[in-house]
Amino acid sequence: MRGAGLAFFRSPMEEKLRFACDPARGAAAEGYGSRMLANDDSVLDWRDYFDHHTLPESRRDPTRWPDFVPGYRDTVVKYSNNMKDLAQKLLRIISESLNLPPSYIEEAVGEVYQNITISYYSPCPQPDLALGLQSHSDMGAITLLIQDDVGGLEVLKDGMWLPVSPLPDGILVILADQTEIITNGRYKSAVHRAIVNTDHARLSVATFYDPSKSQKIWTAPQLVCKEHPQKYQDVIYGDYVSSWYSKGPEGKRNIDALLIEQ
Repeated sequence: MRGAGLAFFRSPMEEKLRFACDPARGAAAEGYGSRMLANDDSVLDWRDYFDHHTLPESRRDPTRWPDFVPGYRDTVVKYSNNMKDLAQKLLRIISESLNLPPSYIEEAVGEVYQNITISYYSPCPQPDLALGLQSHSDMGAITLLIQDDVGGLEVLKDGMWLPVSPLPDGILVILADQTEIITNGRYKSAVHRAIVNTDHARLSVATFYDPSKSQKIWTAPQLVCKEHPQKYQDVIYGDYVSSWYSKGPEGKRNIDALLIEQ
């Protein structure tokens, strides 16, 4: 999957632009794009990306994906199916760890909407003025990330940004906001960002496992008690997504807006 992505981003611009996303379709439009997010009219995200809509299968249209990289489309389909299986196994483990039925979080998320985003961070001449990707927590249920051997990912812990050592043969698991809501904060979404450098390009592939926009997300009642009152309001996932894009990412401010005053 990394090889297919790298071959695409190293291709001539005229080839890449054949698969450009349509900005009129919104921030999560499928296809090739560049520097998606901005703040105060200044670009903060120093990256190119290709977003694939891969699940449910009714959204999956390989003709929207590059045809000039050998095996690209088949690779994405196989990778999509494998990442779905892995995400579901991980969500079952989380459910069981909380003494919930194994399929609880899976069923709470409902029909999975999966996007696969390949991000390419080219060398940046002024890395102190740009970020590869702003500080944020992911909005869905769980994200599975693979990287190359170039560092750049950082996670926020106890108010400090800590670098995540690249694991070229590993899959990084990033819990997202809806899992935090369902588990009443027992499992927390991770605030992370990507930084850039002057010397080396970096590539990563993020697979997002999300609910449908019509899905209502609420806290598991089994995890609410006097000692652990409900932390978050119920939310329709589509409303949450709209808020995320209208307000911008900026740490965990979107999930924090759902906090119930105790």
